[in-house]
Amino acid sequence: MTIKVGISACLLGDEVRFDGGHKRSAFCADELIRHVEFVKLCPEVGIGMPVPRPTIRLENHAGEVRAVVPKTGADVTEQLSQFADKAQPHLRQLSGYVLCAKSPSCGMERVKLYDPATGYAKKEAQGIFVRRLRELHPALPLEEDGRLNDAPLRENFVMRVFVYHAWQQLPRPLKKADVLAFHTELKLLLLAHNQQQYRALGRQLADQQQLNDSFAKQYIEGIMAALGQPATRANHTNVLQHIQGYFSDHLNKDQKAELSTLIMDYHDGVQPLLAPLTLLRHYLREFPNDYLQGQRYLNPYPADLKLRYAL
Repeated sequence: MTIKVGISACLLGDEVRFDGGHKRSAFCADELIRHVEFVKLCPEVGIGMPVPRPTIRLENHAGEVRAVVPKTGADVTEQLSQFADKAQPHLRQLSGYVLCAKSPSCGMERVKLYDPATGYAKKEAQGIFVRRLRELHPALPLEEDGRLNDAPLRENFVMRVFVYHAWQQLPRPLKKADVLAFHTELKLLLLAHNQQQYRALGRQLADQQQLNDSFAKQYIEGIMAALGQPATRANHTNVLQHIQGYFSDHLNKDQKAELSTLIMDYHDGVQPLLAPLTLLRHYLREFPNDYLQGQRYLNPYPADLKLRYAL
């Protein structure tokens, strides 16, 4: 089934920004688009504002963040928030969302928040639309266009999109056996990001007799929060060594030494993550193992995205 990802329309080149321009994202428009179907949304246009249009800014009014058009004084806070509710038929289908940074509607963080009395601004707010989006879909992977230029953040976002999509594809109503299988295939990926959360969620799942909606919501939010934490070199090294152990009976002395050296070279920053992974995948093809072949860690997304080249 097609993976659908929401995106601020300006990031795909649509000229819908306040000045009539766009902020085309090369990664989204040229690379990620090969593997996902983008659903374009622009909250400002969605609430009926023209292109071009007067600027909107976020203002602090007695501790409440409001979206205001300085030129006219119009307050469009409710309209931008309600746009997310009106877009629910689209949002429910999404496995991720790419947002326009610094936008008073779509900025995830560090959006300028103005003091209307002094005109002084602090970069401490989030956009009105994305705030409501997070309330409606707290597990949905989100990322800003600018942060996608950072290789680890880009890889992490795409990985979470593919994991969340896999969760969405589980048959409903959820069966414990299916969720256990989902949890098992995420084991090594979760160990690379948050070992404690992996074990805690596993215990909760094992103790759960019936998978009601409340537990399912709590579970997937926990999974996505854990995967959202950066994977460290130390954790990756532990996972690579864990995988190495499955081939201990198949490799000769020189092969074991070569693999161990490659893993430690990655640990020390001499080699990228892709180097030991490539050798491990080679051995997995030579010595198949059902458990390892079912682990998302080894193939979390299409290889042609080249997301692990810089890790």
